[in-house]
Amino acid sequence: MAARAEVETFLQQLLAPERFKDYGPNGLQVEGRAEIRKVVSGVTASLALIDAAAQAGADMLLVHHGLFWRGQDGRLTGWLKARVERLMDAGINLFAYHLPLDAHPEFGNNARLGIELGLQADGRFGEQDLGFIGHAGGAIELKELQERVAQRLLRPPLAVPGDGRPLRRIAWCTGGAQGYFESAIAAGADVYLTGEISEPQAHLARETGVAFLACGHHATERYGAPAVAGHLARSLGIEHRFIEIENPA
Repeated sequence: MAARAEVETFLQQLLAPERFKDYGPNGLQVEGRAEIRKVVSGVTASLALIDAAAQAGADMLLVHHGLFWRGQDGRLTGWLKARVERLMDAGINLFAYHLPLDAHPEFGNNARLGIELGLQADGRFGEQDLGFIGHAGGAIELKELQERVAQRLLRPPLAVPGDGRPLRRIAWCTGGAQGYFESAIAAGADVYLTGEISEPQAHLARETGVAFLACGHHATERYGAPAVAGHLARSLGIEHRFIEIENPA
């Protein structure tokens, strides 16, 4: 068992959210019970995940996508009211970390995705150094990387081939980081992996010769929250369970 204040301090020191200019508040978003025995981790604080956490007997939910975002209306009505009400009825503390969870060098989404795909990071790129760049232990072909992604993430990536060059430098940034493609190209990447693709990236891939793989927003961000929550649980002597809520995006 750990006090909520102890958990909050632990996560603050681990993830250093004050270092990031983010799209919403990081840390404790909804206050629940003062003592925490069990944490459930997941990607998004959806109603389905909140209900599953309550059924699992969680005192705390740790997610990547929380409830509150910059520019949001903020009134507790509709879906937002339902989620907050369910959390408060169950006494569950909601902790959410967005960019800090992407960026952490050991437990973050990018670090853990690299491990899943057998990629070795040796540099950073992009805004706030969120993107990782490195290699796969040697040059590989695009088809091999596509197959690896499909096997590990359980879904085939959407691929825009480059010029067919061997992939020596691989850049990646999880989630909706398609806007970092130009920064990845400038950093010397032969291929860029992220969660989503928008219309301009297909043209950039064709014109620069740098391949682009859109591997799924949710699919690329399944790894950071359970890694952080697992570390928290081991360090403070509490129970942890990851709950997957399927999302095709």
